Amino acid sequence: MLRRVVLDTSVIVAALRTRRGAANEILRWVARRRLVLLATPPLFLEYEDALKRPEQRLVHGFTLEAVDEFLAELAALIEPVKVHFQWRPKLRDPNDEMVLEAAINGRADALVTYNVKRLARAGDRFKISVLHPADLLRKARQ
Repeated sequence: MLRRVVLDTSVIVAALRTRRGAANEILRWVARRRLVLLATPPLFLEYEDALKRPEQRLVHGFTLEAVDEFLAELAALIEPVKVHFQWRPKLRDPNDEMVLEAAINGRADALVTYNVKRLARAGDRFKISVLHPADLLRKARQ
């Protein structure tokens, strides 16, 4: 069963852009404790940085204060992950490295991303499912 997940920043960003998509539904599942969200401090800071970018704020429409409120609520739901060992370099994009490290060190069942192709090989190596948000929901419902 897929229970412990790490969300790539792209999933967090997409979740705030629309309430109708799979990414937003994943956050609702986290809020209802159907999924355990894992993150390291650097990954959480990446979420914050991405959500506060002016171009993102234009799309999701949140004020800085609303983003801070969302992040505070999200932080309360996250199971913090300590990085005991850094698995670098394994990927081309350094931001992907921090997502992979959170998944490995947090013993995640799945790493959820819109960039499955970029992370699939590393996921296979560490026996972590790398799934598109819609695929996670489909599998979790089974």
